[in-house]
Formats: sequence, C-alpha cells, structure tokens
Amino acid sequence: MMMTPGLRRFTFTAHITSSLGWVGAVMAFLALAVIGFTSDDELTVRGAYLVMAPAAWFVLVPLAHASLLSGIALSLGTTWGLFRHYWVVLKLLITVFATVILLIYMGTFRQMAGVAADPVVDLSVVRNASPIVHAILALVLLLVATVLGIYKPFGMTAYGTGKQPDQRQAFSPAASRPQAPRTAAPHTALWVYVAGIIAIAALLLFVILHLLGGSLSHH
Repeated sequence: MMMTPGLRRFTFTAHITSSLGWVGAVMAFLALAVIGFTSDDELTVRGAYLVMAPAAWFVLVPLAHASLLSGIALSLGTTWGLFRHYWVVLKLLITVFATVILLIYMGTFRQMAGVAADPVVDLSVVRNASPIVHAILALVLLLVATVLGIYKPFGMTAYGTGKQPDQRQAFSPAASRPQAPRTAAPHTALWVYVAGIIAIAALLLFVILHLLGGSLSHH
C-alpha cells in the first residue's frame, strides 16, 4: 500500500515542517524557562510561567502529534516501512516517548501557572528549574531523532532483512542499502545496543525528573 508521489511529498513536507517546528518550539520554551528562572522582574517571572501552559497546548502538543502521525504515515506508505530499519524504529520510539512525556508534563505546566497566578506566593516559590531541565533533555532527544532521519544509521532489522527480497524490485535504492549491514552485522548490533542503553538512560532520567517535578515546584 504505497503512497502516490504527490501524497508522499505532501506527507514528507508535513513531517519535516512539524518536526523542525517542534525543535524550534522547544528552544523557545527553553528561552522562556530561563527568563522566568533568572529574571529579577516579578511581572516577567510570573508572566513566563503563566504563558507556558496555553502555549504548550497550542504549539508543542499539536506539533508533537503532527510529527508523530506524519512520520508513521510516511513509514507505512513508503518502502522504508515502520520496523524494517533500526533508525526508523529508534526515531519512532523517541518521538512516542517525547510526546507521552509532554502530555504528562502538561499537568506541571498547569501547576506552575496556578502558583504564578497567586500574588501572595513569594517569587522564589514561583521560580522553577524543572522546565529548563526538561526542555534541554527534550531538545537533545529531538536532535537525536533529526540526526537519525538524516544519516539513517544501523542498517536493517531482522524483520527488514526478511522483507528485503520483496523490496528489491520495487525500490532500487533500497535494494542497494541492505548490502552494507550484511558485511558489518556485528558492528551494527553493537551500535544498536549502545543506542538502546542511551535511550533507556534518557527514559529513566525523564521519569525521575517528572517525579521530582512536584517537589521542585514547591522548593
């Protein structure tokens, strides 16, 4: 079930636009979080945390879902497939994970906005380092996903290797790519393990930061 060339270009454009837009939005949120945490002006600090929640709902969440859904559609509608290449699988896991963490963190955004809106709360309580740390880690994950999409490392999965004869006639560039993983299978597997360990470590770090988010906001 392959996409037509026109639909494929449209989906690819939507995926690139939403993915890069997501990265840009996270950078903007990082700047906003730094301003809120470091500014000496009370209105600026409170305003920064008040604007995070609605801005996230109207910018971060739509871009995250658009990137995820367009990426899945592009994989299923082309010969790349969803589980045939390690880079596609890793990119999918990163995008799903970042989207889920974002949705979970929306509760923290609302909590910080509630604290910032209370004029009797001291400014030191309003300041929160959690958005800075989360934005940095999210930016790192999204940049890793971007690099995976550009360089397409690690070769084919076992599932993709089994499907390789079916794709040899359908898409000639894909037919030539699987030759490299065959000669470097042990090295590729090592890189996959390393990438998996990094992904698991990032996952644990995100979960720990999320659990500590509430205590940070009341510190």
